[in-house]
Amino acid sequence: MHLDVQDLRNFYYRSTLGRAVQKTLRAQVAEFWPEAQGQTVVGYGFAVPFLRPYLADARRVIGLMPAPQGVIGWPQGMPNISVLCEETFWPLETGHVDKLLVVHGLETSEQPGAVLEECWRVLGPGGSVLFIVPNRAGLWSRSDRTPFGFGRPYSQTQLESQLKSHNFLPERHATTLYQPPSERPFWRKTAGMWERMGAKLSVVAAGGVLMVEATKRVQAPSGPGLRDKVRKPLSVLRPHPEAKPV
Repeated sequence: MHLDVQDLRNFYYRSTLGRAVQKTLRAQVAEFWPEAQGQTVVGYGFAVPFLRPYLADARRVIGLMPAPQGVIGWPQGMPNISVLCEETFWPLETGHVDKLLVVHGLETSEQPGAVLEECWRVLGPGGSVLFIVPNRAGLWSRSDRTPFGFGRPYSQTQLESQLKSHNFLPERHATTLYQPPSERPFWRKTAGMWERMGAKLSVVAAGGVLMVEATKRVQAPSGPGLRDKVRKPLSVLRPHPEAKPV
């Protein structure tokens, strides 16, 4: 079940906790993708808070928002680049996206397989997709005070297995949001400390958000084909026994 776009906007732009989440996740996205010079960058779900760093240098930036969620104009004060779309039918050409960011789009969908098929379709050769989902082992997936408490949380194994089954090759992963999902002043003041400590002690402490980067895998055709029809292709060069000289 998708969250309402107004609730997502209020969380990320109007709450202290949401702005802290935006800062933390944006920094982690930058670790994966430090730049996007001349590239096409697309976000699906509610990814727009993390696309702003690419507006200056990317060739094109597009924010896709699923119809069950709703859409808002973005970025504020600039020409709108956000688009309302169907979950399984994105208004993008096949194979033209260099970077695809999926946030609040996979875990909330009732058709995650179809969403992954669209991700695979639009991604171009050499492109990468970054999924940000609630971590099943973290605190954030257990609290409905934030958007990460809704939908289907994942473990790393679960997410990577699903990606592999839809022809993606997981490349890198990370966890983040070690700070508690609380608005209380103490936790807000110490958020940076918890993130630094959590990154060092990630084996012990589980981050609230799981991030997995994957690339598009194109497999060689399998099944019956030329190999079955022409088992010995060089035999066509041999003279036929019934052939008569001309």
